[in-house]
Amino acid sequence: LVKERGITIEKVALRQITLPAGLTAAIEEKLKAEQESQRMQFVLQREQLEADRKRIEAQGIADFQKIVSQGISDQLLKWKGIEATEKLAQSGNSKIVVIGGKDGLPLILNGN
Repeated sequence: LVKERGITIEKVALRQITLPAGLTAAIEEKLKAEQESQRMQFVLQREQLEADRKRIEAQGIADFQKIVSQGISDQLLKWKGIEATEKLAQSGNSKIVVIGGKDGLPLILNGN
């Protein structure tokens, strides 16, 4: 339009652009949705790492239990029970009644 009147515009400096309210609201909603999506991705990554950590911990516990259970026999458990009974019987401040238990270990009852 201005060229027809002999005016040539080379540069125009825009200082402020006002968008329609509907467009501004749509842009803000899109930004909120993107931020929520990024937040959920972060939460999912964090939970995945926590699940991996728990899986590794559980495997370590299972390995430990397997190793320990291979080294513990019924005879060793009975021997440790007898040792514990002897230590309790040597206690000066308790009255002890020893009765044979169903698994072969003595039961200790406090006489008070």
